[in-house]
Order: sequence, then C-alpha cells, then structure tokens
Amino acid sequence: MEEFATKTLAEIYLDQGDLQKAYDIYKILSARNPSDPEIQKRLIHLERRLGLSPSSTPPLVLSREEKIKLLNQWLHHILKRKKR
Repeated sequence: MEEFATKTLAEIYLDQGDLQKAYDIYKILSARNPSDPEIQKRLIHLERRLGLSPSSTPPLVLSREEKIKLLNQWLHHILKRKKR
C-alpha cells in the first residue's frame, strides 16, 4: 500500500469517513517527509478524532529495504534544499 500513499488518497478516505485508512496513509507520508507541517497537522487531527494519543500510536514498521528507500528520499530532499 505504501507505493499508493498520497495526500489525495488520504483525503479520499477522509471524505468517505474512513478515518483509520486516512490515518494509516498519513503515517506513511509522515515517515517519508517528517518535516511537512500539513501532514503533521492532519496526523494530530486524526489522532484526536480516533481517540489516540501520540504516545500510544504504534511505530511504523519498515523493512530494511523500505528504511533504505526512506533514508535515500530524505538525503535527496536535504541535497535539494542545500542547492537553493
């Protein structure tokens, strides 16, 4: 499901009232881009609506390959920002 995780898909789930699926998508997006304030705001909002506290949310479990991919994405974003 990670390859299909987009803000648009999360919003579709929200519009349909499926808060848990929207939350799951936003967790994936947050792992990809933890500095995105819009994603963090949505996560906090959904945690409240789902009755979760930030400390009670389970950590995102990623395989070794997914972790490497995520770290490479972060590196790409960092290098991109340095060029500005």
